[in-house]
Amino acid sequence: MSWWGKVVGGAVGLMMGGPLGALLGVALGHQFDHGFEGILADDNPSQADMEKIQAAFFTATFSVMGHLAKADGRISKDEINMAERVMQQMRLNHAQRMTAINLFNGGKNPDFIIDEALRQFRQVAHRRTNLLQMFLEIQVYAAFADGSLHPREEEMLQHIFRMLGFRHMDFEAIVERVQAEMHFGGQRQSGRPATQSVIGDQDAYAILGVDPKADNKAIKKAYRRLMNQHHPDKLVAKGMPEEMIEMATAKTHRIRAAYDHIKALRGLR
Repeated sequence: MSWWGKVVGGAVGLMMGGPLGALLGVALGHQFDHGFEGILADDNPSQADMEKIQAAFFTATFSVMGHLAKADGRISKDEINMAERVMQQMRLNHAQRMTAINLFNGGKNPDFIIDEALRQFRQVAHRRTNLLQMFLEIQVYAAFADGSLHPREEEMLQHIFRMLGFRHMDFEAIVERVQAEMHFGGQRQSGRPATQSVIGDQDAYAILGVDPKADNKAIKKAYRRLMNQHHPDKLVAKGMPEEMIEMATAKTHRIRAAYDHIKALRGLR
């Protein structure tokens, strides 16, 4: 991670500041003071901004995931496993993994003020809607880790969406898409080959977020839009930590599989 060197060097408190900087500082066991105020002044501004976004994304992802996992009053083994899978996909080294675990635990803490963390994350991410959407999709995946969405988790998720500037219809669309992707992913993980036969018609349309009655032009447009939103290189360019490329790549593979399935259904090339 391009920001990790500064994190371990103790500069992240001033690089990011606010509740996310404080939370990351605690997770690292670092105490930040004003001695690092001038560090970013010597950096290229665009690079400094990118590091700030990467640090915020990493911090918000695991702390909010921990907070959400405790929303229904208990943390299941499946929810812990989901956090572990995210860490595995990011291929974190030992220090990074321990920091992610500490952030997850920090999010469970009753003192964690989620609104302040989300407000800062939205401010840091600015208008990078695709980046915020990727963050939200990860949180929805985490909420469904135990196979269902508890009413308290749903309430918390809707609040998170609102805090980041998304509408209720966005929440419903992402939940439906994530459920379809998890169903498809579950089939793949069961050992069945990742061919068109393992994805159901309904799941394919849900993954693309289109009505089965939509015309071919609308389906192609939805496919291109989703591929553009989840393109790994574009997400990294907007501030997603590079270690999350694998997650974005897996996402585009599921979108492409859904589109290929619908094309086969309709006899399209």
